[in-house]
Formats: sequence, C-alpha cells, structure tokens
Amino acid sequence: MKRNLLYWLCRQLICIGSDTFFRGEVVGRDNIPRTGPLLIASNHCSHLDPPLLGSQIPHQIRFFARKTLWKPGFPRWWMDHIECIPVDRDGADVAALKKTIAALEQGDVVILFPEGTRSMDGQLQPAKSGVGMIACKTGVPVLPARIFGSFEAFGRNAKIPTPHPVSYVIGRPLLPADYDDPAAGKQRYQLASERIMASIAALELPARPLL
Repeated sequence: MKRNLLYWLCRQLICIGSDTFFRGEVVGRDNIPRTGPLLIASNHCSHLDPPLLGSQIPHQIRFFARKTLWKPGFPRWWMDHIECIPVDRDGADVAALKKTIAALEQGDVVILFPEGTRSMDGQLQPAKSGVGMIACKTGVPVLPARIFGSFEAFGRNAKIPTPHPVSYVIGRPLLPADYDDPAAGKQRYQLASERIMASIAALELPARPLL
C-alpha cells in the first residue's frame, strides 16, 4: 500500500469531518480488494463525492481534478503531492487518459464517475464511454460503489454544505468478463460503461427493520 504522508494526513482530516457532519452507513467494505490495481466507479451528485468516498477506501486514491486548480504556489504543490490527475473538462484530454491508464498499470487505485458530471437532481444519469474505455484498455477490476445522501448534503445548486447523513454501498468487483465485450465493435466502450453503471444502479441500502 502506498504511504504518501500528506495524502493520509488529509484523509484523516476528511474522515473526522465526515464523521462529524455526514456520518452514515457503509455497506460492503469487505468487497474492496486488498491489493492490486483498481478502478472505483461511482455515481456523482456532489463535490463531496470524491473526498468522502475516498475516505472510506483503505488505499491511496488517484483523483481527477480540473487543470484550473493547479494555481501557482501552494495549490499546485498540494495537488501534485497528493497525486491528483489534471484533466481539461472542456474537451477530450488525451494526457489525462494516458496518466490514468499509466496509474492503473502501475498498480494504483483510481476513482472515476461514469456519468461524467454531477447529477442535477440526485438521480442516476446515463453513462458516458470514458470509464468503459479505461476499464477495457487496462483490464483491471472495477469496483462499483453508490453514494446516498451527498445530493442532500451539497447538491449541484447548493451554495454551502448542509450536515446530512451520507452512506455508501460497495459492490463486488467486476472482472473484464463482466463488463468487456471485444466483439461489440464501436460500441465496446459505451457498452462497458453501461454495464458498469448498471452495477452501480443495482446497489441499494439495506432496508431498515420496522420498529
């Protein structure tokens, strides 16, 4: 397991904030592989999703972040030292794609969101082909995860976060045979993304017993 001191210090601070303001349930933590490269695929409703989901994963995570966050001075130093991957949100970013594939090939763990952007209403959105392409090109296990409550805590139109329980359901890892169909031709990557998204949609919080 990678041991970047700055990353683990930041993660600990996020865990404290999560437990204080957004404490919810975590289901399926035993499904997280202990070693090896891993692509974590989750729904996306809030700016809170990457750090809060990352705080539940016992591995150092490589996150995507907008290139505009690499401002001179401390911001650039911090983004580089926690090993974020810069991405251009305004178009296809080949450099970000190559860095992501390289990270997975060297055994890292990466979180991506098949929907590509935050949901406007908290509901699941159609998957885009990017996650499927990365998964098919690397052949790594894909760990589906679903976040509940982050839209209520800090939805797309909210100005500031609101304390609200945020819960996570982590599914069983998908192997290439589960998401990749090389015979699908031009639809291969989109089909893979849709299969991954379907596995996310299938995750539900366990029903609470009636009192």
